[in-house]
Amino acid sequence: MKVKGFLIDHQTRCKHYHGEKDIVAIKFKCCGDYYPCYKCHDESVNHTKKRWSKEEFSKKAILCGECLTECNIEEYMAHQTCSHCAAHFNPDCRFHYDVYFEV
Repeated sequence: MKVKGFLIDHQTRCKHYHGEKDIVAIKFKCCGDYYPCYKCHDESVNHTKKRWSKEEFSKKAILCGECLTECNIEEYMAHQTCSHCAAHFNPDCRFHYDVYFEV
């Protein structure tokens, strides 16, 4: 799975967010590409972001940087851990949910 943006390691950390638990990439609805964060997306493309609607929360749009498994938005928001390998994601990402998802 290719992750675009300004990556600094193979676990999807980027120049903007590179803490221990910053190991998530999000598929953007507008372009279908994975980016580690909205800043990487905005600095890389020349189009407007689109948010995933609540009706689409069953879509696989979250990539775990630990095991590279895709999970759905609903699982990600409910658990903040990977459903496959149980890696912990940064709980502070919830403060950006409104950028990616209609909440």
